[in-house]
Amino acid sequence: MTSATDHRPHCLIVEDDPVLLDAMGRGLTQAGYNVALARDGAQALVQFEQVAAQLVITDILMPEKEGVETIMALRARAPEVRIIAISGGGRAPAAGFLDLARRLGADATLAKPFAMTLLIDLAASLAPVSVR
Repeated sequence: MTSATDHRPHCLIVEDDPVLLDAMGRGLTQAGYNVALARDGAQALVQFEQVAAQLVITDILMPEKEGVETIMALRARAPEVRIIAISGGGRAPAAGFLDLARRLGADATLAKPFAMTLLIDLAASLAPVSVR
């Protein structure tokens, strides 16, 4: 639960794998973020309007709305939002998808699998948690 004096950054995580979505949510919550979860890009865009996230972590290959489409929509709505794109690449190498995500507006990228500490460090570099 958050309050009016809660200064933790809001982070929206978009991932269609429920196990990874839950793990990232728990890890970033423990790291000090207010976390909202979405299972695809369409759900993410609705959530984004509700939580005013400063940081979005999005998978690239998802049903409904792909991560690349989500990144472009977020950039059009909120150019200041920080975005981390993640991908395992599906049947193609992840590097190609992540390069495209960066060219379309992602601030940083991570190839799956990754260590949670790496994700948390990257999140902190883009949307630091202030200690109060």
